[in-house]
Amino acid sequence: MYADYDALVEAFATREIDLAWNGPVSYVQIKQRLHDPCRVVAMRDVDVNFHTQLFTRRDSSITTLADLKGKRVALGSRGSAQAGLLPYYFLKQHGLDPQQDVAACTFAEDREPSPLSDEMAVVELVRTGEYDAGAVSRRTSKGGDRARQPCRTPSRLLSRPRVQPLLLYRASGLGAGLAQKITDAFVSLHYTDPLGKEVLDAEGCQAFVPGITTGWEALERALSSPSADGGSHCCQAPQPRVEGTRLQPAPSGSIPLRAG
Repeated sequence: MYADYDALVEAFATREIDLAWNGPVSYVQIKQRLHDPCRVVAMRDVDVNFHTQLFTRRDSSITTLADLKGKRVALGSRGSAQAGLLPYYFLKQHGLDPQQDVAACTFAEDREPSPLSDEMAVVELVRTGEYDAGAVSRRTSKGGDRARQPCRTPSRLLSRPRVQPLLLYRASGLGAGLAQKITDAFVSLHYTDPLGKEVLDAEGCQAFVPGITTGWEALERALSSPSADGGSHCCQAPQPRVEGTRLQPAPSGSIPLRAG
């Protein structure tokens, strides 16, 4: 166990460990540090085609990304790819400087602590009208966080750029045969089996699937762009594709936003 993802990245890069259950930002950081590629082993089923969601209230006058100019935008944690880093980056890609063009663009760390999870706090801030728009993961928008708290904000979907999932990956020094056995062990867990269900419930999914190594361009480019605090990162990647740039109404009482 490590205190944070930075420590886990360091341990993996220095080969103190061979396997790591990690997030997308850490995966890109490790790719950047290693001379030889790390290999993706497995991922959760709920993270396939994972998207971040930019949304506003259903009764809001905001219908396009451009309408966010002069408005208040709530983001999740600075370290969250789907609710912090990428939404901030996508706003800039659509011509909105979060530090100049909106009335406020805050991360969870900038606001008063909330008893809710970072993403559910964003939903609440938009629901109550304290903020005009927010960013959360598709999973939060569809059915709440790990505590099964439902999103009850009547809302419109602003955009849904793709985000890559949490991954388990390995150092290239681990043999391909052993890596495949590890993948097979994860994939063999079934939700109908009591032990498998216990493991899968602990990870908030119903199955593990083989991991993928494509689709990291948006995150790599976001990490290479100037950050919210004036810093920057050094990895480079192609321009990302952003889907669904117009807000779509959602049924009253929920945020049933679907991936494209």
